[in-house]
Amino acid sequence: MYTTCMFCNNSLQTNEVVEEFPIGRRLAFDAAKGRLWVVCPSCERWNLTPLEERWEAVETCEKLFRGTRVRTSSENIGLARHPEGLELVRIGKPLRPEFAAWRYGDQFGRRRNRMFLHAGVAGLATAGGVAVGGMLIGFAGGSFAFNLANFVIQLSVSRARIRIRGSDGGVTTMKRNDVWSATRIEATDDEVGFRMQTASGIWVGGHREWLAGEDAQRALATILPSFNVMGARKTAVREAVSEIESRGGPQRFLRDIAGRKDSYARNGLSGYVNKMPKPIQLGLEMALHEDQERRALEGELWRLEQAWRDAEEIAAIADDLLLPKGVSRLLSRYSQQNVNQT
Repeated sequence: MYTTCMFCNNSLQTNEVVEEFPIGRRLAFDAAKGRLWVVCPSCERWNLTPLEERWEAVETCEKLFRGTRVRTSSENIGLARHPEGLELVRIGKPLRPEFAAWRYGDQFGRRRNRMFLHAGVAGLATAGGVAVGGMLIGFAGGSFAFNLANFVIQLSVSRARIRIRGSDGGVTTMKRNDVWSATRIEATDDEVGFRMQTASGIWVGGHREWLAGEDAQRALATILPSFNVMGARKTAVREAVSEIESRGGPQRFLRDIAGRKDSYARNGLSGYVNKMPKPIQLGLEMALHEDQERRALEGELWRLEQAWRDAEEIAAIADDLLLPKGVSRLLSRYSQQNVNQT
């Protein structure tokens, strides 16, 4: 049983409520289809569980949900909080676009809110010694703090590193500038439908490399959160879902975007991710995530097992990369205090 997020390598935390599955503080489940996800508290991404005993855990979640005060509910999706602190997300029978919009709207929205919080904390941590309070900071001071926080985030992002592991065991380390300047995709005729260009140290005479097949899938899934680190409004998420659905689903969306020869170009070369509109960048992350789950649910659960193992070794790419040491614990305590007050 794995205890870290397969996407950002941070702890999924634990619960003392679901005896069959004591991992996670926020569990999402679909009782009809027997699916169980652990929602990462750091990057907000949904980790589909590849465990054989998930049916028993899903049954327990259903019983707990029915016996817990429901905080939010629609015809197809409900959100409840157990007195012990475990949050349960119950998935009914929504149409796929509705489920995708709700699921990723929640994920990117929480990521966006977290980044605003990070900006404030980072600014205060950098300013160190600056008194905080409405009586002491006027409009000009608030503007300065915001600009300072934004500068700190941009500086941290430029220094962040992402490690891409290939099927041959080799590791490519990419700085944020490498990711932003060199990440490209183009269509291929294989099952995956695209290949991806990576780079390392391109500003100091480094090298570029093309990854194909599952290596390309895994690398792009690792990199995309750095493009979407600021999250998104619900309107942008809905637009991304619409882009995916208009092309017939995640697989066709990925192939279509990778195959556009005259779009997202720089210096006569197409397929640069940093040139893509925000809904397309969001759509790529969503489509890759759903395609991974599709393949797992078709019986290839070993892929999920491998992804969990890789998460133990791949460097974290979530929000913690942007913060000074120790700030994550401060944010965790702050968030828990807010939860306890609601």
